[in-house]
Order: sequence, then C-alpha cells, then structure tokens
Amino acid sequence: MNTATNIAHNNPPAAMTDSKKQWLFEYSMPLLYIALFAVLSFAVENFFSVPNIVGLMLSVAQIGMVACTMMLCLASRDFDLSIGSTIAFAGVFGAIVMQHTGSAIVAAVAALAAGALIGAGNGILIAYLRVNALIATLATMLIVRGLAFIVSHGQAVGIDNDAFIDFGDARLLGIPVPVIVTTACFVVFGVLLNHTVFGRNTLAIGGNPEAARLAGVKVERLRVLIFLLQGVVTAMAGLILSSRITSGQPNAAQGFELDVISACVLGGVSLQGGKARIVGVAVGVLIMGTVDNVMNLLNVDAFYQYLVRGIILLAAVLLDQLKARGAR
Repeated sequence: MNTATNIAHNNPPAAMTDSKKQWLFEYSMPLLYIALFAVLSFAVENFFSVPNIVGLMLSVAQIGMVACTMMLCLASRDFDLSIGSTIAFAGVFGAIVMQHTGSAIVAAVAALAAGALIGAGNGILIAYLRVNALIATLATMLIVRGLAFIVSHGQAVGIDNDAFIDFGDARLLGIPVPVIVTTACFVVFGVLLNHTVFGRNTLAIGGNPEAARLAGVKVERLRVLIFLLQGVVTAMAGLILSSRITSGQPNAAQGFELDVISACVLGGVSLQGGKARIVGVAVGVLIMGTVDNVMNLLNVDAFYQYLVRGIILLAAVLLDQLKARGAR
C-alpha cells in the first residue's frame, strides 16, 4: 500500500499535467505580453512614460473597438475586409452631413446608419445569397472606398464643429474619451460573448453551422446581425478618427483590416470559427499597438514597419494553425 501511495505521489495524474499545459497554452499570449511590456519598459527610453502610455492607448483605440466585432465575425466562421473602407466612408459622410446641417448629432447618426447599411449588406450577401465572405467583403471594400472618394471629390472634408472635434480630444478623469469608448466595447462584447444566448449561438455557428441550425439557431439572421454590429462599430471608429484629425479622409485606414484580423488571431480567435476570448483579443490589440509604438520610438523606417506587420500577421496565422492541431 505504501509503495503504491509513493508511486502515485511521485507521478501526478496525467490529467493534472495536461491541464497545466493547456493553461500555459491558453494564456501564452497574455504572459508573453506582460514579459514584453516589462522588457520594453527598461530597454526603450520613454516607453514607460505617462504621455507615451496614453498615446499608446489612443493609437489602439480604433483597432480595439473594431476588433470586438471582428472577433464575432471570425468566431462565426466569417470575416470582413471592408472595415478600412467603412471607416473612411463614415468619416467623410459624417463630415459632409455636418457641413450641411451644422449638427454633430445628426452627422453621427447618419454615419452610424451608413455603417449599419454596409454591414447588413455584407451579411445579406454572405448569409442569404451565399457569396463567399472573401469575395463579398473584398467587393464591398472597393465599392465603399470608391464611394468615399466620389462623395468627397477625392479631397479631405474639413470639420469645424467644436463639439465634434472635442469628442476626439476630450478626457474624463484624465482618460481620453476614445479609450473609454474602446474599454466599453470590450466590456459590452465580452458580456455578449460569454454570458448571453447571442454569444453561445455565435460560437455554435462557427463550430458547426448545420448542427446549430438543427438546434434551432436562426443562422442566417444571426450572421446578418453580426455584420450589422460590425458596420455600426466600424462607423463609430471612423467618426472618432475624423474627430481626432478634424477631417474626413477618403484614403484613411488603408490596411486597417489586416491589423484588426492580426490582433484577433494573436488573441486566440480561431480562423476556423467557434473559438474566441475577449481578454485574448485585448492582448492581441495591445501587442499590435505596442510593436508599432516601439518602432516609432526607435525611429524605425516605415518600410521596415510594413515588414514587421507582415511577419506578425504570418505568425498569427501559424499560431492559429498550431492551436488547431493541438486541439485535434
């Protein structure tokens, strides 16, 4: 009996070892970011200064809020390449409406409605008309970007409404409003994902659409709703960007979609669908923003910054593949 007890004591159950490995695997990115942040705080001058940290938070605000809804798209086995164009169009359209009405509220509502229409259009094309998500959102990306240039005549549309401009620069308890909005997005969509039927159904669609349909989930309707939310949040990001730069720019946010998708995949959202964690997405967003921030502090040439972003995107996809193989 004692011998058996000693063997059991010296050789812990395999299940316990596997659970530790699974824990390390699941939380590898947050642990990596904590280590990265600590190293950069000591190695890079001015990185751990209050102005730089605030600037870092502001720089990832738009990516962060859009990543919340992109997480839902990826979790349901879809994605959206039109978000950069939607940001540009929302900023331009909002600025034009503001020039004609003089009302920041009317301009914001009009831009959000335009984003909702773009998102719902993507959802209808993909869910009901069965157009491949890559083709549908790629076409929308080109169409919406073209509309942004057409309505603005290819030029920036200036904003002179003080109330609207203040929204991008205002602070509450020392925290910039865009950062507060982004934090609110993470909280709201985290609750939706983890504590509602909407979130469970979204993951169910990504895991197995046919099984979800047989279980009573209205798959097509939910996919349209997810894309509609994507459009609204993306338009909100476009309004915040235009308020910060005091103009609607038709060429804004080019390549934005790749940064958002990279952040989501780095944060553990599976490209195969059915798996997402809001905390992981937040970490992925911070990693992308921190890398850009450090490269700017070190005066890294813009050409090399493109190279680094490409490497991060490739690493994110490879990490997703490794996790999928590990799960199998």
